Amino acid sequence: MSNDQPTSGQPPEDDPFLKKPREPQPPSSGSPYDSAPPPPPSGGGPYGGGPYGGGPYGGTDPLAGMPPLGEPGKRILARLIDFLIISIPLYLISLPFGGAVEVSSNNNNGNNDNFSNVFNQTYSGHQLLWSLIGLVAYVAYDTYFTHKDGRTIGKRLLKLRVAMLNDGRVPDTSASFLRAVVLWLPALLCCPCLWWLINIVLMFTDKPYRQGLQDKAAKTVVVSTA
Repeated sequence: MSNDQPTSGQPPEDDPFLKKPREPQPPSSGSPYDSAPPPPPSGGGPYGGGPYGGGPYGGTDPLAGMPPLGEPGKRILARLIDFLIISIPLYLISLPFGGAVEVSSNNNNGNNDNFSNVFNQTYSGHQLLWSLIGLVAYVAYDTYFTHKDGRTIGKRLLKLRVAMLNDGRVPDTSASFLRAVVLWLPALLCCPCLWWLINIVLMFTDKPYRQGLQDKAAKTVVVSTA
């Protein structure tokens, strides 16, 4: 009895989240009594019409045959869950070493001095070390789960999945790694508030795929598995 399992994190051929090519129609005999081929489904079926379905395989809509795009609110909540899953253990581990965040007790300087203090704490010494450790942890976490089946723990709970835009497959290692680096590197080492703001805005406004900057870099899209 065979117990073969799919390898490399790739979904089986009957994966319902994979794009499905339209089955070819048999050639017509030319008889005037031949009926025309039935039109493609226009309802809300998984591979039918609607905003994310319909159209021939490989046609103008890369999302044809795939599930609906993930809702921005669920994506934000899934990302928050993933952030907490990594950040809470990291913070607890850092406590015996002085904590991952240093807080200055000098509150009497001007705005320029305060900004300088924050910059120095963030980009030097102790804080820089923990920022780099955090970066490795977040990138490894995202890369592993995205390549495994397209779902981090947060996405699994919110019924979301990352898929390649061109064919709906689970991202390979290189695409998963690139997506994780673009997502976390600026957020942890450069401009966290601005970076998250840009990505949240893109989730709501990017047309037609609701791609964040990490999705655009890796050519991925987040879809619903509900």
